[in-house]
Amino acid sequence: MRVSTRVEYGMLALVDIAMYSESGSSVSTADIAGRENISQKYLEQILPLLRQAGLIKAQKGLKGGYYLSRSADKFTMSDILNALDNSILEEMEVTGSVNDGGLRDTVNSCLWGRINSELNRYVENMSFADFLSECRNNTPGQWDLYSI
Repeated sequence: MRVSTRVEYGMLALVDIAMYSESGSSVSTADIAGRENISQKYLEQILPLLRQAGLIKAQKGLKGGYYLSRSADKFTMSDILNALDNSILEEMEVTGSVNDGGLRDTVNSCLWGRINSELNRYVENMSFADFLSECRNNTPGQWDLYSI
């Protein structure tokens, strides 16, 4: 499966926003770009997609930036993927396919149809909070922020 850089960077940015705005402050595009090694100009094209989908909010001003619009357990991975690329979860189509009820249709249904169904089930049932928890568990030490 190939995922566009828009989806990849959008997911990185959203996780970054969620993790670095937990203290109540907003996260700037410059900070995200620096930490995640993403072009700030490209990031500025992606973040409006997440904002329009109601996943993040923007705060203007000197300490401006982005923060989650609601609790991470209130939206799913499907919401995020659809915001970044509404075609990623569409039914897979096999080019040159003929619906004649033959072996090709059976293979398409048994393989590609099942893969698509499982992917959709997975992202619809996984909350963003669950995903964040997995990210934290797989990057030990990185999110242990101490204030002295």
